[in-house]
Amino acid sequence: MIRAVVSILMIFLLSTGLESQAQCSICTKTAQQLGEKPAKALNGGIIYLAATPLAILGILGFRWYKANRDMF
Repeated sequence: MIRAVVSILMIFLLSTGLESQAQCSICTKTAQQLGEKPAKALNGGIIYLAATPLAILGILGFRWYKANRDMF
């Protein structure tokens, strides 16, 4: 269990360290009009909102895999 938590934590830390563009076309136009600092904040907020459902899906997938490991 500790190994799984460490693995998930490492994946999370590695994925958040890189600057990424997480904007749809409408958000991109809005961010261009706002300026550089607010655009970075908007981009960070979009990534933050996307991380929670992805983390939940990852945890559910890992638990499903662990429960059905003999099938693989």
